[in-house]
Amino acid sequence: MFIDRSMTKKVITVGPSTGVFEAREIMARNKFRHLPVVEEDGTLIGIVTDRDIRSALPSAFIGEEEIERERERLARLKVGDIMTRNPLTVSPENTIEDALLLIQRMHVGAFPVVDRHGKLRGILSIRDLVRAFINVLGIEEPGTFLCIVAEHKVGQLKKIVDVITEERISFGSVLVARHWEEGKRAIFTYLLTTNVIHVRKKLEAMGFTLLDPMKWSLDQLPRTGEEGPE
Repeated sequence: MFIDRSMTKKVITVGPSTGVFEAREIMARNKFRHLPVVEEDGTLIGIVTDRDIRSALPSAFIGEEEIERERERLARLKVGDIMTRNPLTVSPENTIEDALLLIQRMHVGAFPVVDRHGKLRGILSIRDLVRAFINVLGIEEPGTFLCIVAEHKVGQLKKIVDVITEERISFGSVLVARHWEEGKRAIFTYLLTTNVIHVRKKLEAMGFTLLDPMKWSLDQLPRTGEEGPE
């Protein structure tokens, strides 16, 4: 799935000459934490966050004689003075998987999305990514998760799919994940039904192990792994 299908396209922006207090008010009113900073032609030049603004505000422990001086300083302070210049960005042609890896590695909460000319086209936040994966997994519809442990070899996933389709059950999604045992994979199926008793019995009779998805522990996963079964 490409970023341009998941990003927020109607982005509120500010210019470098916008006052810090005005930027803070915009963030509070719209309930977000990142503001792209653009030139008049839409070229991205920076990003300002709620953390940047908090850092610019005076300490709560300053003396009274300094308060007035700080007020005057803040009244003159502009977004361009505190923004992060040349922020990390993504392209509309990148995938949401690319964005997830970058967010994990770079510890940021949002990416401006820019085209090859540096013009802002949108912004991609963690909230956008969550919404995208909810759609991909189909979990907005009522259903049941099954966690099936299978051997890591060709044909295992087909066997599972065949059993489920024989029961005339529709899939919301299928996700293959690493397992802590060597040579094993965990296959998560989201089935659009709450009646999975017959499916469970058939899979167990075929030698598959079914786990409680709520007891799945990411801490037990290996740090490296191969691809899931085909």
